[in-house]
Amino acid sequence: MGTFLGHFLPGLAFAILGVWHMLNTVKSYKLRGPSGFRSATWFPFPSPLPWLRRLELYLLLSFSVLAIADQLVDLPILALCLQPDSLEHATMYLHLALYASVALAADVLSGERRSAAAGIPDMVTALAASVFGQELFLLRFHSADHAGLEGHYHWLLQLVVAASLAATAASAAAPGSFAVAVVRSGSVLLQGVWFMAMGFALWVPDLVPSGCHGVVAEEAAAMRSAVACATEEAARRAAVMANLQFSWAIAAVWVVTAYLCLRVDFGVGCLEYMQLQPPPPGSVIAGDGDTPRKIVFPVEEQV
Repeated sequence: MGTFLGHFLPGLAFAILGVWHMLNTVKSYKLRGPSGFRSATWFPFPSPLPWLRRLELYLLLSFSVLAIADQLVDLPILALCLQPDSLEHATMYLHLALYASVALAADVLSGERRSAAAGIPDMVTALAASVFGQELFLLRFHSADHAGLEGHYHWLLQLVVAASLAATAASAAAPGSFAVAVVRSGSVLLQGVWFMAMGFALWVPDLVPSGCHGVVAEEAAAMRSAVACATEEAARRAAVMANLQFSWAIAAVWVVTAYLCLRVDFGVGCLEYMQLQPPPPGSVIAGDGDTPRKIVFPVEEQV
């Protein structure tokens, strides 16, 4: 993954997934209301073709398999690459492929035998949390042990992954919480944005911070960083810029989140159901003459 495309492509995939989840989370909440809302780790794709319903899971599984092959197969000579960092990156995608496979199997099972599907959504959510847990674990104890500016960017990435882990675990414990579902979707979007920011800041020479420069692959391996800074002052200034970029990325994600929550209208009113209770004594009102009799049922809103 130590290239521009190695960070940009996964980042783009995470960003698209985060926006997709945010859109569907907000839509689900607006259509079902507070009492009917339940968070989900994946969302059906609206299509007249039944097999496209699970498109998100198909794409996740395909992306994971291709990413594993890219990490373990050295092109164009088609030789296996079993370096520790390649195995670590491939293992991250392995957990993602495992989650997508189990989610697919669980959805098929729930469609065929609904009685046997009780509790499966919670298990799938727990497995999604495990994906972020393994990602955080392998980033924290990465064999490459990134240092310098690249190490600082990876440390900030670990904060985002930790937020995704915490939010996904919380959604398993509180599936009806809209706030938790929004934070989880936002953290996935932020993870994608930050991956792309790392690709541009560390592997595009014209965007490397002032006073620093990109290094060749052999030198980068020895220095454990893709960017070298000429002075300590330049290194501190580059770290400050990375912190500012991280803060701006969070702000951008919150702007998108706020817009979707406050402005997006899906054209359907909230289908909030309210419970009708039997009428208490004396609640029957009789009409006069030809006026139809009306029965008044007290309505209690369940929030």
